[in-house]
Amino acid sequence: MDVRSVPRKIAYGVIGALLFALLFLATFQDRRENVGTSQAEIVVLGDSIFGLIRDETSTPALLQALTGKTVYNAALGGTSAARRSSDSRMDCPKDSFTLAGLAKAIQAGDFGVQHAATIRESNTECYPEVIDGLETVDFSRVETVIILQGINDYHAGIPIDNPEDPYDEYTFLGALRSSLDSLKKTNPDLRVIWLTPTYTWYTAAGQTCEEADQGGGRLADYVEAQLQAAQEMDVEMIDVYHDFYPHNNWEDWKLYTFDGIHPNEEGRKMLARRIAEAL
Repeated sequence: MDVRSVPRKIAYGVIGALLFALLFLATFQDRRENVGTSQAEIVVLGDSIFGLIRDETSTPALLQALTGKTVYNAALGGTSAARRSSDSRMDCPKDSFTLAGLAKAIQAGDFGVQHAATIRESNTECYPEVIDGLETVDFSRVETVIILQGINDYHAGIPIDNPEDPYDEYTFLGALRSSLDSLKKTNPDLRVIWLTPTYTWYTAAGQTCEEADQGGGRLADYVEAQLQAAQEMDVEMIDVYHDFYPHNNWEDWKLYTFDGIHPNEEGRKMLARRIAEAL
């Protein structure tokens, strides 16, 4: 190798790196400037109970019709409140779409982690579009955030709480507390309302949520812990577990759900009415 060419190659490398950095910064700035803002008076965060159906019969759309408030549906099916990858911690892409992950992004005003994440699972096709829309929401003007999470925390057997760290985002209550903290730091005047998970039936297994324990307890254990935490933290609660879906008989799952978990059109109407009454 001609040693005289080494300084020239180094110079070319430095120039190339600088040009790449400038191009990246210009592109990033253009994207930030082109994002713009949108006005949403209510933002809904949650899982597939809100997010699976996204048309005019969805619960958020019905809530908008009932209240006359602009509602943005940022619920993502399959997500939990808590982060799940306790071994790899922040290395799991889907963790950025949990309630804990989204609340951190909202507080920072930076959804770069969500944009960079690649999720290859069914029913996640709407994720990029939802994040694009969420990025435009001006949270300084949002009046209310409604959060319905817990069913997937229960399904995954996520621990309910960590007595040594109340804000542990790898627990159900820790994620709820941490998310509340992030949202309040974003907008101190924000009204935050938690909903409990709804009663569920597991038709293939012939069990209800009163019988099935996925490793962290039964669903009622998560609900009772959430109700107690809400009282301790002075958070508004809407209880849609107790005295909401009739469940005296096994066949009652057909009344307000289409699979034992997700609300059918009548169930979505009932959820929207209950939330509208609270508002």
